[in-house]
Amino acid sequence: MNSRSAAPAATRRQALAALAALTAATAATTAGCSGSSGASPTSAVPGRPLSPRPAESFANTENALLLQILAHPDDDLYFMNPDAEHMLTAGVPVVCVYVTAGEAAGINREAGTPRPGADKAAYSAARHQGLRQAYAQLLGLDKFTRWRRSVLELPGGVTAETNVLGNGGRSVRLIFLNIAMLSPGNVRIPQLWNLPGILMRTLIAADSPVRTPSTYRHQTLVDVLAGIMDRYRPTVIHTLDPDPDFQVHDATHPRDNDQPGCSDHRDHTPVALFAWKAIAQWADDVARREKRAPRFTVTSFRGYYNQRWPHNLPPAVVEQKARAVAAYGGSPQWNCGNAAGCGDYGQGGTRPLTNRKGWIRSTHYRYPSALPTPLTDPDGRLVAYGALGAQAVRWRETAPGSGRFGAPQGLGGGPLAPALCAVRDSRGRHVLIALRFSALDGQGGANSRELVALEQRTPGGPFRAWTGLGTPDSDPEHGRRVGCPAAVATPDGRVHLFVRTADKGLATRIRDANGAWGPWQRLDGGEIQDGLTVLLDRQARVHVVAAGRDTVHHWAQDQPGGPVALRPPAGLPRPGEQPGAVPSPDGSIALVYRPPAGAVPYLYGDGGGDSGVGTSVPLRHFESYGPVTAHALAASGGRQGPLLLLGRDLNGEVQVQYGTKPAAKPLRPTSRLVPVGTPTLLAGEGEQVRVVGMSPGAAPWIWRPRATSRA
Repeated sequence: MNSRSAAPAATRRQALAALAALTAATAATTAGCSGSSGASPTSAVPGRPLSPRPAESFANTENALLLQILAHPDDDLYFMNPDAEHMLTAGVPVVCVYVTAGEAAGINREAGTPRPGADKAAYSAARHQGLRQAYAQLLGLDKFTRWRRSVLELPGGVTAETNVLGNGGRSVRLIFLNIAMLSPGNVRIPQLWNLPGILMRTLIAADSPVRTPSTYRHQTLVDVLAGIMDRYRPTVIHTLDPDPDFQVHDATHPRDNDQPGCSDHRDHTPVALFAWKAIAQWADDVARREKRAPRFTVTSFRGYYNQRWPHNLPPAVVEQKARAVAAYGGSPQWNCGNAAGCGDYGQGGTRPLTNRKGWIRSTHYRYPSALPTPLTDPDGRLVAYGALGAQAVRWRETAPGSGRFGAPQGLGGGPLAPALCAVRDSRGRHVLIALRFSALDGQGGANSRELVALEQRTPGGPFRAWTGLGTPDSDPEHGRRVGCPAAVATPDGRVHLFVRTADKGLATRIRDANGAWGPWQRLDGGEIQDGLTVLLDRQARVHVVAAGRDTVHHWAQDQPGGPVALRPPAGLPRPGEQPGAVPSPDGSIALVYRPPAGAVPYLYGDGGGDSGVGTSVPLRHFESYGPVTAHALAASGGRQGPLLLLGRDLNGEVQVQYGTKPAAKPLRPTSRLVPVGTPTLLAGEGEQVRVVGMSPGAAPWIWRPRATSRA
């Protein structure tokens, strides 16, 4: 099929002028992380206003669908699994979009074999074949099952190869945009994001049904991704990390595949930025055209960050990921029927498990906050707040105790990252704090984030206007790295907000009893991961705990109303995941977390009657991956009851456990619940507990587990 995107002569002259400027610009755009908002030698292109219109109603969604937007073949298998596999196993159709051809230097070499000649078209095709092998296996079919391959026409006159395979009601579609990683003039994806006037060309993979290359400008890629969203109507979108951590590269931390100054590949970041820009554009277009917002949630995943922090997946989950990557890697000895190659041979066999970089051994969310966040209304109805269609929404229980949410109410504020927390202040008003993409221009324009707040005027009443809270860093490049908001309300009327900073520390901002926000303050302490746990102890003192590199970091007030300050190290073991925390009867804090690469979490401290003070208790039946939430249930006479645990089992399903004694066993719902992101719980009086999570269909659910025997 002929492409309709051949550049006219004038456009070629513009491209040559832009490419000539690249010599001076490349140093500016590659000296730091991709997506830099630094100065460009050419004028910035005015960006489309980045503000999806608020919508009171949302499109009805009959079927769930997962859309994954990747920079390279295998990004999904390394960084988005096991989440993607669990959703596919649950029957959710999956559509994967691979932006680049993944051709690199064109060398497809099995470890320990002679170096072959370079062939970029063949290497790209071999990686496509590897993906077909991996996803056929995930569908329960033979790795070499034949796929239906065809050409997909996309906005802007570009074309892409699409491959489709189904089995038993489950299906996978692979879309290969195949933009060359290195286009004519040594242009790469970071320049397509950063600089105006840049053009990139696609690479035709060997034996592809696409016959003619296409040309991409910045807006072309945004329109193509938004067009794919509009065509397939995803309820869940997976992206890479748009704002990766800064990373010092030295002898202890070699750069390896990182981009300069950051812990991620130079293609991952701009592809994630393009994805988020397309998300905002699509959400706005649908709301304008259909008068209601699209119903979807987003999860962004860290990339080479996995190499820089303790591994957080237990062996069984790592093996699950490794099976898919091994099928993708393939082998030159396989007879797959693809003349260009049977996979990405450098990733075959045991290579992913023996690679010292360890990418396969972790899965980290860029925004590890609960999804959604539950509270209660004055009349006792459960209320949940979250990000839907890139804006804030509120779901309310249809009646107190009904266990069903009504339709979502749009609260605006977008485009929002899936990083939102909600608290009820001492007057009973709900206060929401979210992370907003305040600018995503690219092409030399602004690229910034900000924390924003929304609060009710009266308990159960209407909301005020959104308030900007900025970030702890005034520099946009540092402000982009701000973490998820975590907050707690205190009886004195204050709301304490905490976030991880660009330098991996902790910062706070406090709203006083009159509703005025004070300035940002940085708190002392070492480097931490995102995913803060914030709580009040029995004396209403604020505590913050976070996973560090070697131990758990702890900040607290000495007395209610006093400053929150770093506590001396308690000598706790190295955490593999963010800790859960509960107040202990003696006024201390008990923690629950898994060690690196461990499946069994441990309770450190007094968990409320099932263990002694200062003990370390393995919770052997509660094998899991991801964070473990802990809550101390109330007992008769105001005493603290047993501990309640919430997490995901090794298959990704929700589980709870009452108590920590050896006989305690996990409880799972009768209907399989595979959550999107991290579920949370809201406890009422006694042992009344409600677990709240988000389904792949972008609808929140409520589960009321019944207490199990703790004998």
